[in-house]
Amino acid sequence: MTEPLLAIRGVKAFYGNIMALKGVDLDVNEGEIVTLIGANGAGKSTLMMTTFGDPRAREGSIVFEGRDITNLPTHEIAHLRIAQAPEGRRIFSRMSVLENLQMGATVSDPKHFDEDLARVCRLFPLLGERLNQRGGTLSGGEQQMLAIGRALMSRPRLLLLDEPSLGIAPILAKQIFRAIRELNERDGLTVFLVEQNAYHALKLAHRGYVIVNGQITLSGSGRELLQRPEVRAAYLEGGRH
Repeated sequence: MTEPLLAIRGVKAFYGNIMALKGVDLDVNEGEIVTLIGANGAGKSTLMMTTFGDPRAREGSIVFEGRDITNLPTHEIAHLRIAQAPEGRRIFSRMSVLENLQMGATVSDPKHFDEDLARVCRLFPLLGERLNQRGGTLSGGEQQMLAIGRALMSRPRLLLLDEPSLGIAPILAKQIFRAIRELNERDGLTVFLVEQNAYHALKLAHRGYVIVNGQITLSGSGRELLQRPEVRAAYLEGGRH
């Protein structure tokens, strides 16, 4: 069997004295979309942030492409072609859309810039129309597209997406999920997705994990998890939008 692109083993992470992750095991194979679902405060975003080095894993290991990255600084992780679109978007609000995308490209070869910019504008035409507009004046959904576009400009092997549909209009959320599928199917991009909208996330994902109170409680294909009664009761009732 081939090794996973990302292998998380026995990871424990803390905020102060509170253990937020209690020994998490999770794999992301090359070419997959893997989603992590769970309630607010279950540890979803903590796991994604720990993968990117902040907070640090107190125990366990995080291995990317066979290399242990558990104790690497975040900027070194970014140079390994792991990119993150964090929860809350965190774009540079005073910079233009184009300048935000240029910031994303700083770890990539400059000769690819025009090609990568064209790819982002093809995926998200709204951004192409607003290249000179300040990031802070975009709608929430447009800012989310910009955060994903900025991450894509680094030509990642692995894209970490944290709550891409949170707080944005359903029509823009659908565009974002469609773009994720296209990136995966057309470009073979590997995606690790943390998402509160369990229905859309599991429909999109090849495989999924459920996290409860810092521990993985279920895993399986996206289709299998959609059918599990405990998943439907906890995360899907009334959630199809």
